[in-house]
Amino acid sequence: MSITARQLIQWKQQGRKIVALTAWDYITGRLLDAAGVDLILVGDTLAIALGYETTLPVTLEEMIHHAKAVRRGVKRALIVLDLPFLSYQESVQQAMHSAGRALKEAGAQAVKIEGGHPATVETVARLVQAGIPVMGHIGLTPQSIHQLGLKQQGKTPTDEQKLMDEAIALEKAGAFSIVLEHIPSDLAARITQELTIPTIGIGAGSECDGQVLVTSDLLGLSERQPPFAKVYVNLSEAIAQAVQDYAAEVREHKFP
Repeated sequence: MSITARQLIQWKQQGRKIVALTAWDYITGRLLDAAGVDLILVGDTLAIALGYETTLPVTLEEMIHHAKAVRRGVKRALIVLDLPFLSYQESVQQAMHSAGRALKEAGAQAVKIEGGHPATVETVARLVQAGIPVMGHIGLTPQSIHQLGLKQQGKTPTDEQKLMDEAIALEKAGAFSIVLEHIPSDLAARITQELTIPTIGIGAGSECDGQVLVTSDLLGLSERQPPFAKVYVNLSEAIAQAVQDYAAEVREHKFP
């Protein structure tokens, strides 16, 4: 049976940690699901797979195309689709249209929206009222790279309070979960304790209700590793070695 957004909230109450990773294709989605991952984020980190420098160029069409592939490989995990830059910021109507396509066309079960300012909170509330589960995302928000950069957020008392207020507002708006990215671990712990919905950390310490990583970072496939990622296996080296071995055997008339 598929995992639901409501189930994640129950797991927080039970103290069960939530395991989340990203996927952009059928093969990865199938493997992550079979391995027991709880939540699969079809993230706008798709930019990595498409060779973009940032997440900003990724389009809704590209997100839906890749989410469809992930959907075909996933039987159990909750699939959340990132709404990419400028697919929801213009108006509530635009956000409703984009989120509706994520569920209707891509088969996602929820969407993720970055930011916690009042306009975003209103958008979250309207989407939830329409029956669309929404995951929030505060702290380091990559779609705001030109405004915030890629540095850790929430380091001053003022910024700490701002993030706490945003998290509370997103929960009140109906978000079922919030990603906390690249913020101090003590602040993440306080937010986690304050909320009744689960927090999913990425570079936010161990006290969050769950953790998410970009799968290419975990597998050692990314060109640049963020400081908070952990490489569990270096597939870049393994793939390069396998290809070199194959090439050598072809050239030496050993394969086939």
